[in-house]
Amino acid sequence: MNSRVKKIILVVLAVALVSGAGRFQASLNHDRDTLGLTQAAVLQNAPPMLAFTTVALGGFRGLISNFLWIRANDLQQDDKFFEASQLADWITDLEPHFAQVWAFQAWNMAWNISVKFKDAGDRWRWVGRGIELLRDNGLRYNPNNTLLYQQLGWIFQSKMGQNLDDANMYYKAQWAEDMGKLFGPAGTNFDQLLAPHTADDFKLLGILTNQFKLDPAFAKSVDQQYGPFDWRLPEAHAVYWGAKGLDAAAKNPDKVNPDDLIQLRRLIYQSLLQAFHHGRINVDPFTKNYSLGPNLDLVSQVNEAYLKMYADETDAGQRDGILRAQRNFVRDAVYFLYEADRVDEAAKWFKYLGDKFPDKPIVENDPTSLPKNLTLDEYAVAVVQIDIGETSQERVTAAVQGLLTRAYYSLAIGQEDRYENLKRLANRVYQRYTAKTSGFRGDERIPLPPYDKLRDSVIRHLLDPQTGVPYAARAELVTKLGLPAALLESPNTVTNAVDNVSSNAAPTNAVPPAQP
Repeated sequence: MNSRVKKIILVVLAVALVSGAGRFQASLNHDRDTLGLTQAAVLQNAPPMLAFTTVALGGFRGLISNFLWIRANDLQQDDKFFEASQLADWITDLEPHFAQVWAFQAWNMAWNISVKFKDAGDRWRWVGRGIELLRDNGLRYNPNNTLLYQQLGWIFQSKMGQNLDDANMYYKAQWAEDMGKLFGPAGTNFDQLLAPHTADDFKLLGILTNQFKLDPAFAKSVDQQYGPFDWRLPEAHAVYWGAKGLDAAAKNPDKVNPDDLIQLRRLIYQSLLQAFHHGRINVDPFTKNYSLGPNLDLVSQVNEAYLKMYADETDAGQRDGILRAQRNFVRDAVYFLYEADRVDEAAKWFKYLGDKFPDKPIVENDPTSLPKNLTLDEYAVAVVQIDIGETSQERVTAAVQGLLTRAYYSLAIGQEDRYENLKRLANRVYQRYTAKTSGFRGDERIPLPPYDKLRDSVIRHLLDPQTGVPYAARAELVTKLGLPAALLESPNTVTNAVDNVSSNAAPTNAVPPAQP
């Protein structure tokens, strides 16, 4: 066979092999796409040199991203945050399907870079940048990745919801302002979002779905399953993204990391507990200031979460820890419900506490002072005493005055039932300390000041024009306590008038509703 024939045969063979390889490569690419193994994506919005280098090197783009990652860390160490942020964008463009890259960069922005700034507004911009990186881009490329859902919810739950950052209240206020425009003044405006009628309704729905990537129908289902929540607060959104992650996992069970499922469930449970402790926005009608209080409507849901955690846990040590946490939660729930004058619910959970943990002290570190036949009222008093240290005269005095201050302010804002409950609790705390110290002699236990003196001191402080509550609140107190209206015109008469008032005084004369 001459050389010319050999060359022809080799060319034909080469063409056949290349053609076969092409067909086989197409089949491989189809299988990679089906299994979700394709990790390459077209690089966009990068400098021309970077785009050219990426295309030229192809499979070496991982090396490029490693180099950029090192460079971004160096820039961050030099406090060149914006340059580092730009490199982070390029890294995620290079590796769009590598979830750990998105998770790290978002965490770095929300936690590391944000705290480099002293101004709360500057910090909030970096926290928001971390949220947007995951929500707007990471989940766009990885819609079924449970890690990204968990990390996104974790920013809401931990960075914004907890008090680990000095600027956490600023974060909450900014988020509440944005969400209040969408979910309304009570944070529960689902009807308008789910059935928009006006142009404004459709505009709000567009902002909700396009800017914040929230599905109102799914949010309502989350609220029905785990809530009710105030959707102006971050805990509701932490639960939302945790539930979104579980939903994505259920649709793709073969691609789920079991550890990610555990983290998603913990995210939901921890956020529920946080929402119980501070999941309500309270607005002072006189000062218009905002404060956070417990969401007592979540007691059953949080307790159910503990039961599920206990059932799912296989480690004996972890199960014991879950039981301790559940017991502490129910203790708090009983006391908060009692304090809020939801006595029937408090009694229900007080019974549950005794039935569920019959061999455990109801209040930690004080098993001897709580007999089996303890009443709900005695329990509430015991909780206050244990919290403040019942042997301290100063702390008991401060606790009684604190309860009375809250009682009389509740009266001023129209919460008469809570006023009566707090006043009764203050009186019983005082009586318990007095009973326990009545047998001591000399200076072993210092007695409390007379109860009426403590009460009058609190009222006097609240009515003080300089240090007390706003005028409208003072007017309500004067009216409801039956004090002379002249107190508002002649502050110097406060002392004598208050010293002569009865704690059970009924309203007598009306007071002008607004300051002259």
